[in-house]
Amino acid sequence: MDSNLQTIRQANPEDVDSLVRIINAAFGVEKFFIERDRIDSETVRKMLNKGRFLLVEDDTGLAACIYLELRGKRGYFGLLSVDPSRQKSGFGRKMVNAGEDFFRANGCRYSDMRIVNLRAELPAFYDRLGYKVTGTEQFDGPVETLIPCHFILYSKPLF
Repeated sequence: MDSNLQTIRQANPEDVDSLVRIINAAFGVEKFFIERDRIDSETVRKMLNKGRFLLVEDDTGLAACIYLELRGKRGYFGLLSVDPSRQKSGFGRKMVNAGEDFFRANGCRYSDMRIVNLRAELPAFYDRLGYKVTGTEQFDGPVETLIPCHFILYSKPLF
């Protein structure tokens, strides 16, 4: 484990550019089916008004982030992003755990998320964290994809 001091905190408007950079870097693996950046600063600002981003920093900078949204008794998370040079170091798990703690503290009974079916490496990760497939949904991204795809929906009880 990294010996750097790590801090998890809620993002604020001054973090928008850093969030855009880390999300686009982490989602660069999707370029095989979407030929554009994953997010822009306007979208991040809108998301900050609707939900919140948590981020983890250490003495070398921003390592990871996650978007959280309260939806009644359900919490939704998305855009789990880890700096590509720090992937496979526990930051993804750390961010999901922090998101689940936030949901529990706000009375949520479930944590929900979705992935694009083309991201074959992700199901095993979320399965290890206790998430189970609950269905599928049409891909509703703002751009056309190079390959047909859909979302796989996941949920985990928090009680």
